[in-house]
Amino acid sequence: MSTANPTAAHPGAASPARRVAAQASFETRAILRNGEQLLVTIVVPVLLLVGLVRTSLVELDTAGATRIDFVTPGVLALACVTTAFTSQSIATAFDRRNGVLRLLATTPLGRGGLLAGKILGVLAVEVVQVVVIGGVALALGWQPVLAGLLPAAGLLLLGTAAFTALALLLAGTLRAEGVLAVANLVLVLLVVGGGLIVPPSELPGALAHLAAFLPSGALGEGLRGALLGTGVPALSVVVLVAWTAAFGAGAGRLFRWH
Repeated sequence: MSTANPTAAHPGAASPARRVAAQASFETRAILRNGEQLLVTIVVPVLLLVGLVRTSLVELDTAGATRIDFVTPGVLALACVTTAFTSQSIATAFDRRNGVLRLLATTPLGRGGLLAGKILGVLAVEVVQVVVIGGVALALGWQPVLAGLLPAAGLLLLGTAAFTALALLLAGTLRAEGVLAVANLVLVLLVVGGGLIVPPSELPGALAHLAAFLPSGALGEGLRGALLGTGVPALSVVVLVAWTAAFGAGAGRLFRWH
């Protein structure tokens, strides 16, 4: 009689880490191979960067910095939002509607592995964004403060956490068509008055005070402070941490897999 344990894992089965890595690779390729996603995550930020640097249609008080040095941190913040929030919320919402999330959650990957794969996929796309946008910015004369690169990377990670949590909150509670409309509307509002490109202090009236306490404004201000060498505002870090906790708690409580 065989004494083998029937519940033992198959010797050829992939480890949890390999399953997560495979899902992350799939998520990354799904974004970079999708024309609409590529337009939002790469093309639009690059065009915005070039347009803001080469034209003066948008008046900016750069406080003595060159226009390229002042604009690039905001465009990097925008790139983070397009991938972590806009792209992820839409993709997750339609995966949920089509039953993909429910199916994958029952596989050996599991819910935790699926979420980890999505987060790693977002980070992988953001690396591509930073390389492309940073390369274009350097070609245009960008000179970031080298000491601010590490704090900037930390802020991007924190911003990714906040906006990915918001994406999951929306994708897990609204209908896919609703998420599509809301995500694109929110992106436009954040670009226009959320403190990403134009600092909160340069926005009109009460919007200036509101934007400083939005995750977009905090991320934009933090990256400008890091890469311009003026220091990362403590308020930016506090605001991002608070929104990450709030969005994460909401997503954990309200997210529906079907």
